[in-house]
Amino acid sequence: MDLNLNLAHKIAGDCLDIAAEMGLKPITVAVIDAAGQLKVLLRQDGTSTLRPDIAQGKAKGAVALGLGSRAIFERAKEQPYFIQSMNALAGGALVPVPGGVLIRQDGQIIGAVGITGDTSDNDEACAKRAIEAAGLTADAG
Repeated sequence: MDLNLNLAHKIAGDCLDIAAEMGLKPITVAVIDAAGQLKVLLRQDGTSTLRPDIAQGKAKGAVALGLGSRAIFERAKEQPYFIQSMNALAGGALVPVPGGVLIRQDGQIIGAVGITGDTSDNDEACAKRAIEAAGLTADAG
């Protein structure tokens, strides 16, 4: 299964609904496909100007390394030079903190969600809930 536009819109919209339910600060959500290409970007009113880049950096890092951004964060603690090198290869766009969650179906990566705006743990929880609401597997690492 590919991550089509309708599914990406559903996941992104659910992220906004879940963020409101959780009482999160204004968020920005990026949904990308398995090739790392942006499908949907939603930015709530009141978010700062770098949030679109941060959300995409969390999601794209997850797809590029095949790991949720929490796992990338943990690896950065253990192997900082490796993550620095990966960030250099990614043109500085890798954001190695929780909030980038892989979307899996039948074990295969079909995309990722990146959320930013609240704490990284809350961003991640919101993304996971939206992915699971779509009947897919959330992999935060």
